[in-house]
Amino acid sequence: MTTPSRLAAAFSRARQERRKALILYLTGNDPDFETSRRLMVAAGRAGADVIELGVPFSDPSADGPAIQAAMRRALGAGGGLASSLSLCQAVRRESPDLPVVLFGYANPIFVRGPRPFASAAAEAGADGVLCVDWPPDEASELTAALRAQGIDFIPLLAPTSTPERVRLVVRDAGGFLYYVSLTGITGRTLDDYQAPRQHVAEIRALTGDRLPIAVGFGIASPAQARAVASFADGVVVGSAAVRVVEEACAAGRDPVPALEAFIRSLRDALG
Repeated sequence: MTTPSRLAAAFSRARQERRKALILYLTGNDPDFETSRRLMVAAGRAGADVIELGVPFSDPSADGPAIQAAMRRALGAGGGLASSLSLCQAVRRESPDLPVVLFGYANPIFVRGPRPFASAAAEAGADGVLCVDWPPDEASELTAALRAQGIDFIPLLAPTSTPERVRLVVRDAGGFLYYVSLTGITGRTLDDYQAPRQHVAEIRALTGDRLPIAVGFGIASPAQARAVASFADGVVVGSAAVRVVEEACAAGRDPVPALEAFIRSLRDALG
C-alpha cells in the first residue's frame, strides 16, 4: 500500500473533519531566519494545514505591496533560495508532518538548474513547488525533475484559464490546484464570490475532481475565508498573514502570538 504524501494526507484529514484546508503563505526569512522558522512551526501548531514558504526574490512581479515589502526585508536579512531550503529543512525537523510548499519565481530555480533544485528541495523535505512565472507547458524539465524526487508540482489557474489550458496545466499537477480568484497581483480584496465559484465548478468538471482545488488571492478575514470555503477544498491566505507579522514587528512585539491568533480565527471559520 502506497503511503499518501503529506499534502494528500492534509486534505484527507480536513475532509474527514468536515472542514476545508487552511493554507498559509509566509515569506521565508521575514523578518529573519530564526523568527521565520518559529512562525512556520507556530502556524502549523495553530491550525494551518499547509505552509507555503515564499522564496525571497528581487522582482516579485505577481505580488502586491505587503509581500513585496516582506521580500525586501527578507533579502536584506540574507534570504533567498539557499536560506529558504535551509528554513524548510529546519521546519521539517521540528514539524515532521507539516506539509511545506516552496512558493517562488523561476529565476532562482533556473540559475541553480531544475534537477539540482529538485534534489535540494527533496533533501530539505519540501512537499511541493509552486512557481509563479514558469508556465507548466514550458516546464517539462522542472516537472520531470520534481516527479523523480517525489515532489508535487502545483500549478496556478486563473479566471482567464480556458478549458484547454486547464486540461494542459493539470496534466503534470500534483498535491492540489491553486486557483487565483482575481486577475492582477496579491493583496487585493475579493468581493465577488460568484465568478470564482462558477469557475471552480467548471475546473472540477474538466479535471474529474482529480485534485483538491485551493483558492487564493483577496482572502484576508475569517468571513472571506468562510465564503470561499463554501466552494473550494482549501483556502489560501497570504498577504493578510504577512501584514500581521509586519505590524507586530514594527511595534516591537514578537509576531508569533499575533500570527497564531489570526490563524486560529481563520481555522475556526473553516469549520
